Amino acid sequence: MRRPLVAGNWKLNGSRAENARLLEGVLAGLGPESPCEAVVCPPFVYLDQVRSLLEGSAIALGAQNLSAEASGAFTGEVSAAMLRDMGCRYVIVGHSERRALYGETDELVARKFLAAHSEGLSPVLCVGESLQERQDGITNDVILRQVNAVLERVDIQMLSSSLVAYEPVWAIGTGQTATTGQAQDVHAYIRSIVSAHDAKIAAELRILYGGSVKGSNARDLFAMDDIDGGLIGGASLDPADFVAICKSAHP
Repeated sequence: MRRPLVAGNWKLNGSRAENARLLEGVLAGLGPESPCEAVVCPPFVYLDQVRSLLEGSAIALGAQNLSAEASGAFTGEVSAAMLRDMGCRYVIVGHSERRALYGETDELVARKFLAAHSEGLSPVLCVGESLQERQDGITNDVILRQVNAVLERVDIQMLSSSLVAYEPVWAIGTGQTATTGQAQDVHAYIRSIVSAHDAKIAAELRILYGGSVKGSNARDLFAMDDIDGGLIGGASLDPADFVAICKSAHP
């Protein structure tokens, strides 16, 4: 059975005081044993603080991005080795905001995926279509291109320690959410793409949904056969909402 995972992507939010208040509420709400695997991904500058606050808890630390490079003259970048050194276990790769706002290509996302694996991090590979692409009826074409961009460059075995997150771009931060049927259809399609390479890895691959997930809609989404948790944006900044989402993701 695939253990559900809920990851909170704090994006460009937080302060030392806010982080402490947020995690105090999350830790109190979840208790010593989270009903699902829980991860929080703060901005780089707060990784050490958050690592310290999570010490001894069941919540894992993740990062929002990484460099495809291992080291060198790359001002402002953060490497996979640095993230591992800070205690990270997970890293988000190819988030739609990185693709849209910072021009990250499928090729660069694949290189970042490989960089994460090179240091033993578990990448959370984000894929998803824009509103125009959904309206044009090419959702599956976009998903296939984005997934294959990675599969063509990596050993399929790497997916056994990775996750995929389906995030319809039109539902991120808009308050809109894909219907359970829409989300399930794309999750099943992602699993079928991987299954064409290795059926066992596909069956065990955890595929998360990301797109305005809240405590009020999480249970219905997570009840779908191929949805194994969520990549949570805004709701991860509200301890009560994040705890409710985690509690909705029990196996």
